[in-house]
Amino acid sequence: MNKDWFVDWFNTSYYHTLYQHRDEGEACRFIDNLCVHLKIKEKAKIIDLACGKGRHAMHLAKKGFQTTGVDLAAESIRIAQVNALNNRVENAHFDIHDIRETYIEKGFDYVFNLFTSFGYFEKTEENLKVLAAASGNLNRQGVFVLDYLNVQKTIPNLIPQESKNLDGIQFDIQRQYNGKHIIKDIVVHDQSETHHFQERVAAFDRKTLEKMVSKVNLKIVDVFGDYDLNQFDTDKSDRLILVMRIKN
Repeated sequence: MNKDWFVDWFNTSYYHTLYQHRDEGEACRFIDNLCVHLKIKEKAKIIDLACGKGRHAMHLAKKGFQTTGVDLAAESIRIAQVNALNNRVENAHFDIHDIRETYIEKGFDYVFNLFTSFGYFEKTEENLKVLAAASGNLNRQGVFVLDYLNVQKTIPNLIPQESKNLDGIQFDIQRQYNGKHIIKDIVVHDQSETHHFQERVAAFDRKTLEKMVSKVNLKIVDVFGDYDLNQFDTDKSDRLILVMRIKN
C-alpha cells in the first residue's frame, strides 16, 4: 500500500463503486446555501480543492461561476472532464494538482475544500501546507470554506465493522480511532481477487483547526454545523464548516 493512501485508493474504480450512492441532492443544497450566504456574484472565480469527480464544482459552474476543480487523483479528474464535456459546461475547468501547493497566486474569489477533503496527511505540517496554499489562492477580499467532519461527534459513533455488496463486489470495512486519526480499512473481494485499501483522516477538533488557520494568515468569520448552515454544536453537529478570510 502506498504511503500516501489516497493515491492508491482514489485512483481505483473500487473507490467510485463504494461511494456511488453519495447524496447529490445534499451536495447541491449545500452549494446553494453557501452561494446565498456568501452572496457570490456573477462570474466569480472559484476553486474546489480536492474536487474528486467534480460534483460540487460542476454545480457551481452550472450556476454561472468560473469554476476550477483540482485533485491529485488522475482518474477522478478524467471523469470530471468527461462530465463537463458531455454536459457542455464550458466554464468548468479540471486539473491534476497537489493541494499542498498554491494553484494560482491570488487567483480566486472563493476557495472551497468540501466533504472532508482535508486532514489526509500524516504530519500536521503537511496539512498546514494545504491551508497555506488555500490562503495563497485567495485574492485579498476572498473567502475560504473548509467543510470538515465534527470529530467530537464522529469518533464516539464510529461503526466498527460493516460489509457491503455493490455491483457484485464485496467490501468489508473496519473503522477505528487511534488517538490521532480516524482510520477506515477497506478489504475488497472482487471474484478471485482481494485488495486492501485504507482511508486516514486526522482527528482535528475545532480548537485545533482554529490554531492551524491562524498560522497561515487566515481568520474564521463563521462556523456552521451542517449543510443547512445551522449553528455549530460540538455534541450534535455532523459537520464543522469554517468560513475564513485573509487577515488584514
